[in-house]
Amino acid sequence: MLSKIIDAGCKLELQVLNKNLTLQQDDEKKKVYYSQVYEVISDDRMEITMPMEKTKLILLPVDGEFDATFYVGENLYQAFIRVVDRYKSDNMYILLVDLTSNLRKVQRREYYRFSCALEMCSRPLMEEEVREVEEKGNHYMLTPGLPLKRSVIVDISGGGLRFISDHTYEPDSLIYCSYYLSFGGKTKQCECVGRILSVRELEHRKGNYEHRVQYVNMGAGDREEIIRFIFEEERKSRNRDNNR
Repeated sequence: MLSKIIDAGCKLELQVLNKNLTLQQDDEKKKVYYSQVYEVISDDRMEITMPMEKTKLILLPVDGEFDATFYVGENLYQAFIRVVDRYKSDNMYILLVDLTSNLRKVQRREYYRFSCALEMCSRPLMEEEVREVEEKGNHYMLTPGLPLKRSVIVDISGGGLRFISDHTYEPDSLIYCSYYLSFGGKTKQCECVGRILSVRELEHRKGNYEHRVQYVNMGAGDREEIIRFIFEEERKSRNRDNNR
């Protein structure tokens, strides 16, 4: 079954599953690591590339267990995996992993990433704002009127977004994000706090950087509005395709 669904090059996200892992700090257990399938060996074993942050390899431990989400076209699949070995092959750093659960299709819409091109303004949170967000959940108050930098959102979901900019933020830092979504015949400003999961310079556009962001303490209503926007845009796209 695995080889019929998952191909080499398929992208995946990993989150720590085993609470007893001795990673650098507890916050590491909440991080998302990005990898891709190198080779499918059997229906319960595959090779995946070692995750990286900027130019640094993330040495996930042997026997470490992870929740893996596979991106297959427009579909998502999920399984639990365990790292069996790690080595270098053809100048690639590889993790050999076993599936410890069945591969299942994910139905949760908030994980679907919708490709787009949306202007966004952002800035890093000040130290006191970080404490505000950590202590008050989604009832935080941020300082208005501070300078913002422009960027472009290239995909968005109910769980986070990815944007391109000519400036960088530090991984694991918190930023304020502001952008506009049009749905239901109205345009709404969306303001949120996001955690920088990863940053990388684009190979074909030096001086431009891709940031992956996870929403922090987002209210259910705000998340539902993002998902509604994605549904409406998908419906518009299907209608355009059907009318061609």
